[in-house]
Amino acid sequence: MNLLVNEARPPALLALEDGTTFAGWSAGAAGEAFGEVVFNTSMTGYQEILSDPSYAGQIVTLTYPQVGNYGICQDDFQASRLHLRGLVVRDMCHTPSNWRATASLPELLRKRRVVAIEGVDTRALTLRIRGGGAMRAAISTTDLDAKSLVARVQQSPGISDHNHVADVSCGIARTEPAQGKAKWRVVAYDCGIKRGILDNLTARGCEVHVVPWNTPARDVLALDPTGVFFSNGPGDPGQVWATVEAAREILGKKPVFGICLGNQVITLAAGGRIEKLPFGHHGGNEPVANLLTRRVEITAQNHNFGTVFPSLGPIVPQESGGFDKHEQDLRIWFRRGVVPVVRNPQWGRIQLTHVNLNDGTPEGMRFLDIPAFCCQYHPEAKPGPSDAAYFFDSFAQLMEEHDGREPHAQAQ
Repeated sequence: MNLLVNEARPPALLALEDGTTFAGWSAGAAGEAFGEVVFNTSMTGYQEILSDPSYAGQIVTLTYPQVGNYGICQDDFQASRLHLRGLVVRDMCHTPSNWRATASLPELLRKRRVVAIEGVDTRALTLRIRGGGAMRAAISTTDLDAKSLVARVQQSPGISDHNHVADVSCGIARTEPAQGKAKWRVVAYDCGIKRGILDNLTARGCEVHVVPWNTPARDVLALDPTGVFFSNGPGDPGQVWATVEAAREILGKKPVFGICLGNQVITLAAGGRIEKLPFGHHGGNEPVANLLTRRVEITAQNHNFGTVFPSLGPIVPQESGGFDKHEQDLRIWFRRGVVPVVRNPQWGRIQLTHVNLNDGTPEGMRFLDIPAFCCQYHPEAKPGPSDAAYFFDSFAQLMEEHDGREPHAQAQ
């Protein structure tokens, strides 16, 4: 391994657990970072990506060639801290040009102690991840021996070995006031909630009480909220059983909305299963079919785990176009023009509402017998398109319809 030493750009090394290594230069803080390497296909919005708490425990590869050209703006942060482990880029811009910029991206990374590497063939790295799946990796500016760093990566913990939600959730509850007149009182479970989500809720008249990820359901119900929201977050949903138990107790009692990890939490609360996707969905250009409207939405996504829709119950033929069997590739429902419904033993009928058009995985569902729905992607974007912003309007409408109603009985 021959790395040229340059005082301005010290050498760095990226190593994957399958033995692949990439040489480059440091573009952030000096040191080492170990985590799960993933790739994000967004063309812009690197600051929102870096500040998304859902990347805790991960090394993020940005596939767009040049990163950092418009610098850093304080208004674009999605969280006060950067929780990702490291950053990989092809070409880092050290001299941004933007009237809003207050610093360069490398300056931010050094200040926030985030290890980064530039000069990597991110196309080759992305193909490696697509072929081998998201895997353990490390970036180092101190250990430049390929065999040594690979061996250390292979001994490092995996993403599912730690509760990353506990690291990013708020320590104490806080209240976000509504923008304008408060119409609804919403309790939001903070599993790594983004600023953009809170802004979308408060913009629709929600006074949002943000609570830690492990807040018991009894404490939330004692606030008598109009609705309850389960946020996005990092890592394996199997590590957040306190949140799952809370969701199980709240479902049927209050209108519920979940995004990303929140979708997975609601799935587990309904007795369903979660699977880890080969390399996840990360980017601002994922096509999703809305089975209810027959429209295709371009969406922002960031997750490595997802719902196994057949695990929620058997198909109800009478409400699924006469079809009585589950399909592995859910895109077939879009081609059929059918919105399938399953019967869940705990909560009654659940309808599949959205499907990923790249791989046929589930992206959204709604409960037909209790007031609850969820989606796997990010309707607030930040960054990304706003095709799915209507989800927040749907939550407001659901709360308006059920405000003051008696709790629903558990489906039999």
